[in-house]
Amino acid sequence: MSKSSHSSGSFVMDVEKIRAQARQHMQDGPVTESYGADRETVIKLLNDSLATEIVCVLRYKRHFYMAKGINSEAVAQEFAQHAAEEQDHADRLAERIVQLGGEPDFEPKGLATRSHSEYKEGGDLTGMIRENLIAERIAIDTYREIIRYLGDKDVTTRRLFEEILEVEEEHADDMADLMQGRE
Repeated sequence: MSKSSHSSGSFVMDVEKIRAQARQHMQDGPVTESYGADRETVIKLLNDSLATEIVCVLRYKRHFYMAKGINSEAVAQEFAQHAAEEQDHADRLAERIVQLGGEPDFEPKGLATRSHSEYKEGGDLTGMIRENLIAERIAIDTYREIIRYLGDKDVTTRRLFEEILEVEEEHADDMADLMQGRE
């Protein structure tokens, strides 16, 4: 039996067993026997987050087109940038769902009910900024919970959420900066 060990002798890996397991259930792709999370739960969390990101794209797009008033051009450009970044998040979440053997749920009728955040139009520019800040804060808290849940059970999905969380925190910071002096 081929054993691989770390130089300190504390790490032992059964390479032959890993090789044999890799040949089994190949249709599962990256989900191997060592995958520690409940795949159906993770796919649901990913699909709910996908809905959240799509709702955010739609809200930011509306706000981009509806931004009016003093300083609205700079704010509108911020909305456009955020919409593009949220779309990237949606794409990455959908890719991960497929990697895990699931199907990304793009059903328009259920988007609002699956989304963590709400689709609120806001009224004026300040209202739009406020609604985006609220939505970002909801995404931040829900993604932190998902990251905690995943722990070491699905490191790849956890890292994906950590990367998305970092951008959501930047978005919240941007919206908070825009709110300064508006309330």
